[in-house]
Amino acid sequence: MRLLLDTHILCWWFYEPERLSRRALKVIRGADRVFVSSASIWEVAIKARLGKIDAVPQDLFDQITANGFHELPVWSRHAILVADLPLHHTDPIDRLLIAQAMSEPLHLLTADAQLKPYSELVILA
Repeated sequence: MRLLLDTHILCWWFYEPERLSRRALKVIRGADRVFVSSASIWEVAIKARLGKIDAVPQDLFDQITANGFHELPVWSRHAILVADLPLHHTDPIDRLLIAQAMSEPLHLLTADAQLKPYSELVILA
């Protein structure tokens, strides 16, 4: 399985692994390839700058590489697909992650139940 991590799952993996469910750990460890969206790095950078999280975006990126995860750039096709998504969720980063998962296709691992109605590709952790 090819897997895309939602931003909070990514942060939990590196900073608070005790928050990950057994299911999430199993899915991540069992994936053929694990992807991290460049949008997630952007989200972490924004939240870190605002003082909402204690994270250093460069350190996070270095950990992504060290763990064998793969960066998924934001492509125009991802951004275009966002316009066609129903408004189940209004967070722009989450909507972009859904669009990336649907476009590639990748399974999206998240703890956000509001994302499940978008696709069978969403795995709730």
